[in-house]
Amino acid sequence: MTALIFLLIVLVVVLGFTYTNGFHDAANAIATVVSTKVLTAKQAVLMAAVLNFVGALSGTAVAKTIGAGMVDTHFITVYTIFCAMLAGIIWNVLTWYFGIPSSSSHALIGGLLGAAVASANGSFSVILWSYDKLDAHTGMMVKDGVFYKVIIPMLTSPIVGFIGAYLIMGLLFVIIRNWRPLTVNRTFGRAQILSASYMGWAHGFADGQKTMGIMALALFAANKSIDWEQVPGFLQFLHTPKFEIAGWVKWACGIVMALGTYLGGWRIIQTLGHKLVRIRPIHGFAAECAGATILAVAGFLGMPVSTTHAITTAIMGVGCARRFGALNYTLVERILWTWIFTIPATGVLAYGLLHLMVVAGCQP
Repeated sequence: MTALIFLLIVLVVVLGFTYTNGFHDAANAIATVVSTKVLTAKQAVLMAAVLNFVGALSGTAVAKTIGAGMVDTHFITVYTIFCAMLAGIIWNVLTWYFGIPSSSSHALIGGLLGAAVASANGSFSVILWSYDKLDAHTGMMVKDGVFYKVIIPMLTSPIVGFIGAYLIMGLLFVIIRNWRPLTVNRTFGRAQILSASYMGWAHGFADGQKTMGIMALALFAANKSIDWEQVPGFLQFLHTPKFEIAGWVKWACGIVMALGTYLGGWRIIQTLGHKLVRIRPIHGFAAECAGATILAVAGFLGMPVSTTHAITTAIMGVGCARRFGALNYTLVERILWTWIFTIPATGVLAYGLLHLMVVAGCQP
């Protein structure tokens, strides 16, 4: 029963991370529509909460990558998941407190990789860097693993976000060059409601699946240590003999993320919507369209791309389409350093937490 109780604790911690993801990355998803005054903060977070929930239920490709495509599951225990999530939560809270738009996705990935290495007694071979797998849809062999699903998208998505938003903004400038300012603001004020809705859905689609994958991995790993014949009937739904994303896991993660979004923080909204570059409805529309499209495409491909990276670089691209001097380069540098350190920092933290558990008498 001790193993079952700890599993329940781990599931609560995973949902806790989902909640912090909601309030942490909600700001990234709705900052532009609030800063342009198209919607009030209350209206924006309510809209984002609903669409986050819908987005979280829209697919499982990313969940499968997180849960079964990055590390060798033979080495994963509920202790591994616990330490990975705890490291991610600590990083999320710290960066939220200081108002820095870091990536919850990369905090989760770094925590999982670090804890997995610790579970494998320091062996980096536990990380599935690259391997071939059969695509169930096409029947063809495709490349998979951390290098193809995490590292390459992590490096390319900010560049694509920046260039995409820059080009969209340039095209819009050509379209509106003879419009009156009042007409521009009214038209794109309405259009930004649609683009913000798209961004809210894409945030749920991209980020909601990530914790679903972690929760499914925790349930699968628990089979090694729990005697399910002794488990009460009302908890038998937790039994997961093979890795799969159960329906109740989708709903639990979707609801908790929506709740976190509704209670989202103003600190990061202010950083993205006011301090990084001054934007108006047309700029918000361009940034949201670019950022949400990256998240949607990556989500369908099973790539856990960062919502933070997508929308932040899109806002930068919009600002540079006006003039390169429009950016606050001191803040840009601060954000970039945070991005660089997120995976290593959470990896080391998770590694240390697991070793502390061993010292304390727990045996992962």
